[in-house]
Amino acid sequence: GYFLDGGTHGDVLLPGKQLKQRPAVGALVDVFVYRDSEDRIVATTETPYAMVGEFAYLRVVSVNPRIGVFLDWGLEKDLLLPIREQTVPLREGAWLVVRVALDEKTDRVIASARLNRYLNLAPPPFVAGQPVKLLVIGESPLGYNAVVNHTHRGLFYFSDLTGPLATGQAMDGFIKAVRPDGKIDLTLN
Repeated sequence: GYFLDGGTHGDVLLPGKQLKQRPAVGALVDVFVYRDSEDRIVATTETPYAMVGEFAYLRVVSVNPRIGVFLDWGLEKDLLLPIREQTVPLREGAWLVVRVALDEKTDRVIASARLNRYLNLAPPPFVAGQPVKLLVIGESPLGYNAVVNHTHRGLFYFSDLTGPLATGQAMDGFIKAVRPDGKIDLTLN
């Protein structure tokens, strides 16, 4: 493999199978850095489906009843969703919306299904008509809840939609209104 200058983290290993050509010393390489199962900092040229601080709709690939479940997040190493971060029991093949986070105790990237703890409750900085990135997180009695720009919760009202939305559906949309209580109404138009 190759050693990359990891700054304050020291040398970071990039396995040789990650690069098709041998890079020159001093060449710049785009990588994603994380801790492996042996707690070493390693790099990969693969890109995960979500980075730390983002929400994503991921599939359970295996279950360990003592530790938690492992999610496919687009890298060779699966992403751990610890038992303490689950909201319901999960089985292999299930899909769910999670937030990718950095576990402060272990300094490892993990997932959390406890979405509310990561959604910003401060008044949103959005304005009516503003384009936003949306991820549908579930249905409510009034419509569909969605994460807005990985920071806030918004709502699509059933009356504003021409058809159903699906949990995990990512889309571009717009802020319809920000109400005085800070709640966000969403629209696709």
